[in-house]
Amino acid sequence: MRNVASIVVILIFLLSSCKRSIQEVHIIESIPFSTAKSDIEKVLFDQMNAWNKGDIDAFMEGYIKSEELVFVGRSGLNKGWEQTLTNYKRSYPDLETMGKLNFEVLELDSLSNHIYRMIGTYELERKEDKPSGIFTLIWVYQNGQWLISSDQTCG
Repeated sequence: MRNVASIVVILIFLLSSCKRSIQEVHIIESIPFSTAKSDIEKVLFDQMNAWNKGDIDAFMEGYIKSEELVFVGRSGLNKGWEQTLTNYKRSYPDLETMGKLNFEVLELDSLSNHIYRMIGTYELERKEDKPSGIFTLIWVYQNGQWLISSDQTCG
């Protein structure tokens, strides 16, 4: 009976320690909406500035560097950071084709503390045309930074 009581005490202690640790981790990792919003928008507008300088490599820094990256656009479903980079460079080989990019954020919603959904519009100003459309981005917080894990762009 004494052994059972000892085991129960030990289990209660372990469970309370685990619960306390989980609560502490949650508090440490909690990101206020206003902070997430400004950090996410900074990445988005840094991408826009990189694009407008013709720097696709810097533009791609806003995407998660993983084969899990999902991009849905004119060419259909594509997966992976490298494939997305290749597609951008093939479709936009020079500054003239890239044009001047403008973003407008319409909505930003928290799906969880570390996952956000953004809906916005884009417009490319070029000599011959002004393609535009709408996008949905899924942002994930990973290793201290916000990155796009899914991009669905229609235009």
